Amino acid sequence: MTTLLQTLKQDWSLSATVAGFLAVLISYSGPLIIFFQAAQQANVSHAMMISWIWGISIGAAITGIYLSIRYKTPVITAWSAPGTALLVTLFPNISLNEVVAAYITSAIVIFMVGITGYFDKLLKWIPQGIAAGMMAGILFQFGLGLFLATDSMPLIVFSMLLCYLLAKRFSPRYTMVWVLLCGVSLSLIFGKMNPVDMSFSLAIPQFIQPEWTWHSTFNLAIPLILVSLTGQFLPGMAILKLSGYDTPAKPIIMACSIASLVFACVGAISIVLASITAALCTGKDAHELKDKRYIAGIANGIFYILGGLFAGSIVMLFSLLPKELVAALAGLALLGAIASNVTIAMKEENQRDAALMTFLATVSSMHFLGLSSVFWGICIGLIAHFLLAKRHHLNSPVVQSSSRP
Repeated sequence: MTTLLQTLKQDWSLSATVAGFLAVLISYSGPLIIFFQAAQQANVSHAMMISWIWGISIGAAITGIYLSIRYKTPVITAWSAPGTALLVTLFPNISLNEVVAAYITSAIVIFMVGITGYFDKLLKWIPQGIAAGMMAGILFQFGLGLFLATDSMPLIVFSMLLCYLLAKRFSPRYTMVWVLLCGVSLSLIFGKMNPVDMSFSLAIPQFIQPEWTWHSTFNLAIPLILVSLTGQFLPGMAILKLSGYDTPAKPIIMACSIASLVFACVGAISIVLASITAALCTGKDAHELKDKRYIAGIANGIFYILGGLFAGSIVMLFSLLPKELVAALAGLALLGAIASNVTIAMKEENQRDAALMTFLATVSSMHFLGLSSVFWGICIGLIAHFLLAKRHHLNSPVVQSSSRP
């Protein structure tokens, strides 16, 4: 322990600390907004919302700190933003008890995927275009929500959009921070803030009894497994590899799934490997020396612990915000994710038709046999892909040329 503390003291740097803080700040000013939308849909209590934030913050903190120290790599973990977006589409037709059961089911399955080392093999069964089409369909409504919010708060929302564009041009790393400051400032100026009694106290987690049903398994657990593996762990591992880190996926997936299992009963959605905010901590801005950037992962975890302990204060601060501002923030925070998933979905010609069907079915909000559009989207997409795969194979230049004398 003494040796570890000495090493941390020698390697600690202000730049890595700032990188870890910014990653947490951007998570709280972006993906956390989606949590508030889910809470509004579910009509959960103030105390339960605090429990949710406590669980995801402490869970992400423990896994990030442990993995960063263990592998001397800036491993940034967070909660599943696409999974949270999925919650918005399911509430209020699903209970909190069913949601917790789905969290536990997905954590166990992801753990099994991790411990067996079949992560890469499993992903080969799910075409990237299909997974991207499903995610784009889930996130699509948030993009629409951004512009629908202009009906009641046009000046504030359009100002936030302009701020977003300017920040993307001149300060891309802190885009959502600037947008949040812009939205809050204008809401204060125009008197749009909601009246809330402010107080500061430590968060108290609330236990939720799980209730397993086929409805929650098919509509939440299975999609959550898919988006966690393909939308979080896959790009997260890619960022680590591109940054020069050869950390294996197996221990990261196992640690995240164990944390997900432990904190599920307080309402915490799956803990996963971060991708967007991870880029802040794996580049040269965190530290010039690659071997000392792991401090950013530790600092990130420490700031998450502070956020979790005072989750009630965070809930109250965000309760001040008008719902239109929350919708605009969520839409702007997810624009990049929507764009990247649409691009990936349409990239490969031999997957384009199936990916488009997946996207349209997912975004349609259809309900058939009691199952949501997300489940049917992935099923229809996979069926279309495998039926059309032979056609694309027969029409490929390689096959045609081989049939000539």
